[in-house]
Amino acid sequence: MTEPDVSTADVGFTSAYDLVEGRRAGDFTSVELVSTLLHRIQTIDDCDGGIQSVLAISTDLMDQAESCDSREATGQLHGIPVLVKDNIQAIGLPGTAGSLALAGRTVAEDAELVSRLRAAGANIIGATNLSEWANIRSSKSTSGWSAVGGLTANPWIHKHSAGGSSSGSGSAVAAGLITLAVGTETDGSIICPASLNGCVGIKPTVGLVPTQGIIPISAHQDSPGPMARSVKDAALLLEIMSA
Repeated sequence: MTEPDVSTADVGFTSAYDLVEGRRAGDFTSVELVSTLLHRIQTIDDCDGGIQSVLAISTDLMDQAESCDSREATGQLHGIPVLVKDNIQAIGLPGTAGSLALAGRTVAEDAELVSRLRAAGANIIGATNLSEWANIRSSKSTSGWSAVGGLTANPWIHKHSAGGSSSGSGSAVAAGLITLAVGTETDGSIICPASLNGCVGIKPTVGLVPTQGIIPISAHQDSPGPMARSVKDAALLLEIMSA
């Protein structure tokens, strides 16, 4: 993978723990951090030849960042940006599962895991692309493709598969667009894109992380889980989502 935005790479590939420490120490503001990552998304993802891992940007991401900067840092992820898969409801994001059938609707309530992330101070800055309907719409569907988000590329070799169905979350983390992302898995949808994109993905025990507010496939198999570049960062995100 060739780094297209060298000037922001240090921030893009900083661990979640180091971002938390830097934010608390005042090395940067939440607004500055969000602005830098948004620039990386525009330069690497949302452009000609981009990897198309981010399906949508939150309508209130700067308001969230400014709110974090205006109050004392308390939560474990105070001011730290997180991306969530687009089959997970979050206010300010489309929650389409990549399908035109749900395009244009207004999400009125956060999924329970999103509420937990916000309570920990996380800034939910966007939604990631996925295999449409989390790859359940057809036995012949293409991993990483949705009608809303297009085809997510593997950041290492664009013509190679980014896997599915949490393709956008895995690709965005691997490309240094975000440190922490949330995926969902019924049967391989976290661990497959984690493997293909070279990052860490954990499918938690079913029921450990709540599925309320997530478009369902199987009550006996569905499980949201963390995606990150290190086990330590993935464990931090899992701890918060399962608290």
